Amino acid sequence: MPNADESPLATYIAHLKRGELGYQFSPSTNQVVFYPRLIAPKTGARELEWRVSKGLGTVHATTVVHPRQGDPYNVCLVDIDEGFRLMSRVEDIPPAAVKIGMRVKFRVHALEGDEDPYPVFTPVEGAR
Repeated sequence: MPNADESPLATYIAHLKRGELGYQFSPSTNQVVFYPRLIAPKTGARELEWRVSKGLGTVHATTVVHPRQGDPYNVCLVDIDEGFRLMSRVEDIPPAAVKIGMRVKFRVHALEGDEDPYPVFTPVEGAR
């Protein structure tokens, strides 16, 4: 388990470095908290516990970005089964093939050097 003295962002990144999609949960409000924070939104509750997502979700929205240089890529919002949404992208398929309602699974996109890893998704086998 991450060190309690770490910032929420450092704890989140530590989860990613272990290949996990970490998120917080507020027992007093019985609600998921994402992105990582020091206190729960709306209530200010400080008792936040870390949990690990199973990494499955559904594409809520998607678009294709066409940069001036480089290949097109998609940007999407993914509704994670545990009850939070995050912005990411779906890899391993053409950007235009990403569809709203598509089931996806989490994986870590590791970078070289000192850059932090970040979450991306791939299509679930047999999903539309």
